[in-house]
Amino acid sequence: MAVVVGVDAGGTSSKAVVVDETGTVLGRGSAGPGNPAASGPAAAHAIGSALRAALGPAPATVTSGVVGVAGASALADPAIAAAFAAEWARLGVTGPMTIVGDAVTAFAAGGDRASGAVLICGTGAVAALVDGLEVTRVADGLGWLLGDEGSGLWLGLQAVRRAARRWPSPLARRVAAHAGVANADELVHWAQALPPFGALAPIVCELAEAGDPDATAIVEEAATRLTATLDELGAPGAPVVLGGGLLVADTPVRHAVLARLHERGTEVGTAVDPALGAARLALRQAAGTVTAPSRIA
Repeated sequence: MAVVVGVDAGGTSSKAVVVDETGTVLGRGSAGPGNPAASGPAAAHAIGSALRAALGPAPATVTSGVVGVAGASALADPAIAAAFAAEWARLGVTGPMTIVGDAVTAFAAGGDRASGAVLICGTGAVAALVDGLEVTRVADGLGWLLGDEGSGLWLGLQAVRRAARRWPSPLARRVAAHAGVANADELVHWAQALPPFGALAPIVCELAEAGDPDATAIVEEAATRLTATLDELGAPGAPVVLGGGLLVADTPVRHAVLARLHERGTEVGTAVDPALGAARLALRQAAGTVTAPSRIA
């Protein structure tokens, strides 16, 4: 049986979907981190493991696939590229495996539009214009030190900053409990070690939902910054797909961003299943309705 595959690979996990020529899902699999910029050649093995789990024991011929990868530019490294080529060979792939940025597969997961914008907000944050299998423009995605404004890590960092300045507010008490500290001075010392600030994002969201003014202010500012990042793309009339945990799940960040987009009359979709979006792109590529990108973005 001939099948096509789709993969969504990020810094936390790799998810794979196998579909037949009608788009019917035949199998799913998951494995470890698949971001080659963070995991190096090991990312290829994780993606291969997810695909093997999705393919299962029944024999199948993989005619083509689309792999959405965070950190896809790392495939310019010959060692990483060789690891991916070896993985495709072990899987017995007979057709092309097109690797694209994860923004492409997130956009595809939000509907059947050929082009538009995607806004992703998880631990980091990035916006991109997508046309078929290519990213044509990017805004932010610069990492927490230089950008990722409105992201989960940004939320956590703002919570620590407010906690240190407005001690002892309800937000400060929750941040202190998370950090295991007793006062503002200890919190400052804790923050200097650069802990994973993104772990505080759920606390900010929980308090915002309960009406805490500090947490609400952080969420509203996050939404403002995320929509500003979207505006940097310079495509005000484009449909927008929301991706990443903070914009896909039922969070106050999603609600605040949606409110701003609906005020503009923007058409909005949600990237619920990027791996399935990748598989649908693979079907469209096989049918000749999209072509392989000239570059990985």
